[in-house]
Amino acid sequence: MDLQIMTFNLRVDLPQDGVDSWGYRAEKVARMIKKHNPLVLGVQEVLIHMIKDLERFFPDYSWIGEGRRGGMSDEFCPIFYNHDVLECVDSGQFWLSDQPAVPNSISWDSDFPRICTWGHFRSREKPFESFLVYNTHLDHISQSARENGIALIWERMNSHYREKNIPIVLTGDLNSQPDNSVIEFLRGKVSILGLTTDLQDSYAALTETPGNTFHSFQGGSEGVPIDYIFCTPNGKVLETQIDRNTYDGSYPSDHYPVTSRIEICT
Repeated sequence: MDLQIMTFNLRVDLPQDGVDSWGYRAEKVARMIKKHNPLVLGVQEVLIHMIKDLERFFPDYSWIGEGRRGGMSDEFCPIFYNHDVLECVDSGQFWLSDQPAVPNSISWDSDFPRICTWGHFRSREKPFESFLVYNTHLDHISQSARENGIALIWERMNSHYREKNIPIVLTGDLNSQPDNSVIEFLRGKVSILGLTTDLQDSYAALTETPGNTFHSFQGGSEGVPIDYIFCTPNGKVLETQIDRNTYDGSYPSDHYPVTSRIEICT
């Protein structure tokens, strides 16, 4: 089974963004997503009214997740999935803090509450084929919060991995450049809090350096990524793309979407 996976930070709706605020961008975001037709889409920085807009654009998708303040409050890291193709058999969310079950909890000098949403998906056509997706947005200020947050995510992922032995994909805005210990940890090159991983970085499928993924609505490719897709060794990254296209002369978001085609082995 090949999975078309996308991660996309949609930029929270802020009136001060003017012509780059959500009302001007929503249709462009929808066009970008439809272009890639992801089976699963992890998004970041979305409010509930933005999610409702996406629901109208994509009636064949369902989503899971809750706001970082709890319930429908503040930003989400939801996972959208094509419900005609996939069934969500289990899902959950936890806070990147020392109280992961407590909504709105903050630890490690994080600037905001940070969350991770996960879902266990199964093919409707071939129910024996299943996988998990984790989607997150790490803190943009505190390196301690990034390191502790990714360690917590890996502990949850690894528990699922040992229990279910099925592929797991991690998507998100990790607010970390490739030489950051967070990314080195996910690639299995360094340990964090005594933990080690052996995940595949989807950018390894590129034949050139990836360039930037955050561009402040300015475009260009100079720089390095902070948005990523990783997967466990029982998945195979076949191809990856960063889409830097504009629509009607402007960008759908201040981040570029990243897509990967991943073959799962079950």
